[in-house]
Amino acid sequence: MNKAIKTGLKAFFIKILKHIRDSGLPRLEPAPGIVCLVSFMAAAAVLITNMDSGINGLGDLRDFEVGRVADRDIIADISLTYIDEQATRLRMEAQEHLVPAVFRYSFANVDDSLLSWNEFCDFADEMAEGEYSGAAVLLGMQSEYPGFFPAGVIESYMEAPDRRNFREYGQEVLRALYRRGIFDLDAELGGYHPDMVELLLIHGGRTDRNRVYFSDMILPETASETVAVIAEMENLPQDFIVLSSSLLRPFIRENAMYSHEDSQLRVAEAMERVTQVVRNIEKGRTVIRRGFVISPEEMMDLQALHAAFPQRDPRSIIGMLLLLGLMYFLFIILQDRMVQNRRLPSGESCLLFILIFLYLAGAALAKNLIPPLSNYPVSLFIPTALLVMIPAVFMGPLLALALALAFPLSACLAGFFDIPSFIFALASGVAASIVLRKTEKRMDLIKAGMIVAAANCFTVIVIQLLYSADTAGYPAMLLGAALNGIVSGMLFLGVLAPLEQALNAATTFRLIELSDLNAPILRKLFTTAPGTYSHSVMVATIAEQACQDIGANALLARVGAYYHDVGKMDNPDYFVENQTDHNKHDDIAPRLSATVIRSHVKVGLEKARNLGLPNDVIDIVAEHHGNSLISWFYNKATKQEEQVNSDDFAYPGTPPRSKESAVVMLADVTEAAVRTLVKPTVAKMEKFIQQLFDAKVEQGQLSQCDLTFRDLEPIKKAFVKVLAGYYHSRIEYPKTDSEQKEEGK
Repeated sequence: MNKAIKTGLKAFFIKILKHIRDSGLPRLEPAPGIVCLVSFMAAAAVLITNMDSGINGLGDLRDFEVGRVADRDIIADISLTYIDEQATRLRMEAQEHLVPAVFRYSFANVDDSLLSWNEFCDFADEMAEGEYSGAAVLLGMQSEYPGFFPAGVIESYMEAPDRRNFREYGQEVLRALYRRGIFDLDAELGGYHPDMVELLLIHGGRTDRNRVYFSDMILPETASETVAVIAEMENLPQDFIVLSSSLLRPFIRENAMYSHEDSQLRVAEAMERVTQVVRNIEKGRTVIRRGFVISPEEMMDLQALHAAFPQRDPRSIIGMLLLLGLMYFLFIILQDRMVQNRRLPSGESCLLFILIFLYLAGAALAKNLIPPLSNYPVSLFIPTALLVMIPAVFMGPLLALALALAFPLSACLAGFFDIPSFIFALASGVAASIVLRKTEKRMDLIKAGMIVAAANCFTVIVIQLLYSADTAGYPAMLLGAALNGIVSGMLFLGVLAPLEQALNAATTFRLIELSDLNAPILRKLFTTAPGTYSHSVMVATIAEQACQDIGANALLARVGAYYHDVGKMDNPDYFVENQTDHNKHDDIAPRLSATVIRSHVKVGLEKARNLGLPNDVIDIVAEHHGNSLISWFYNKATKQEEQVNSDDFAYPGTPPRSKESAVVMLADVTEAAVRTLVKPTVAKMEKFIQQLFDAKVEQGQLSQCDLTFRDLEPIKKAFVKVLAGYYHSRIEYPKTDSEQKEEGK
């Protein structure tokens, strides 16, 4: 690039940056700046991850539902192969149930069975060879094997001529029986193959697997019947066949035992061999046809097509981020202008950006959780009124109204709200910003919630009528709308007190509580400094009237006036309104007097902070004298000292920065000065108050607040109106004879 072009562009951007710097745009303090940045990044992440791709007119998937008539065609722009999860799951379930349960062959049980049979035969031979009678032999066998055999079996066995060969016959039959397996079916086999099991034989490093059908399976209760069949098949003697079932039954053991581990291993092996069900969508295929009922298969193809585009169009992402950035930028620029008569503190700025993020995140969350209830507006499940009530109380109705418009609009542009959701959220937010304008009690918030609920219900009816909705859905929708408003009011009542403490905010509710003259600190002021108390009440009265006339916060001015002189409680006798017959300043140097007078601002500031007063009230305490000069003692000092520094006789505060603080300053000096007038008249007070105002203007005490010269006139009239009523002239009543005689003495 040409060097001259580079130089020109550099100069151009430098000029732009300088213009921005010099334009007086508001700058965020560090804490709100960090919160703003984090909130913006989090909101951007929510928007990007929840934006619809908008490919092929797909839009919001909630517009399509199985069994519904499609309102538009959806055509595949690409060829797509995807896995049918539902069909694959059905295939896996079927394969799992086709796996036979695995039983392990127990050689130990077979050996135990044969050993028991041989021990029985040995005992029988021992009894037969002994010198026992037939009855004794039977009793001995019964004693050793009580209840093992049916009646007559032992007699027949002992009397059989071929008895000694029964041992081999029994072993042959038992081995043949165990080769087929005697199965223990106590385990639950409902999840396996319904027709067969698998018998696993592990012997000498060799593993054999045999499939056994349930119809061919030998169970313990059917094993004795199989014994006779095996004996006949082996062509054994008839006398043994007759006794075989009863004789061998006590020695039969289950030798095919269910193995859960082997069965699950076989299931896992079968699952590994299952192939997934794959479906194909050809490019150009009409996935959804307008005017036709959507089938489950078509819905599955639609969802797969939607999931195939996780990426977003960069242009839509950039546009959405720019829109979000513009919204944040506008709030940064306009936040102070939308708050009446004051600058937004850091805590409230942080709260503002947090509310923006919470609303967008809540809208995104509701959008993703509500699809099963797609007939309901998403905003029905979002407490829009709550998020508008918070700034309405803490930051003013104008900013709350702006948020009531911005919140639903941003959610709608981001794709989280459809038109019904936008209308409902807009109506709910606007209603919340209006109903809190004249609330003075905390219980008024519940009433406000009821009003919002009524507005919500009316809006729902309008929406239902506009969209010709089925009347069957009215009750549920109205119930949800009412709960939305009522719950918002109740939740705000719960979070109000913690937010007041966290932000140390001068809300209407807190100011009303602080305006109670029975508060301990004000009662103490009345006891220790009654003149100051009377002065403070009078200042509060005239300041409140003046603020009402100029549209400032009259309640804040009244509370600030009540507390502005609490610093005088420590040394009340040094202030003229509390003095009776002796002025203590006559006994001390003017410099010390000025120090005592100046100290009441610092002491009052410390008391206000210890009381936990709101920051706006603390500002009034700190600013009610500004940095003006204590002229009486300064002039007195100049007569006694050669060099006097005026800073030593100036109040330690700063000039008022709000209208309320400035009005309290003017009311303070006016109330104190008017007391010095002899027979004050309206004309005399107007002229005197104008001089006081002019002096404050000349001293620069009103240069940092928003008061205008146009405001000073109604303030003066308000002061005169109240003070004239208080200091009205009284008619002189005729004196009695006794009074005249007393004067003549």
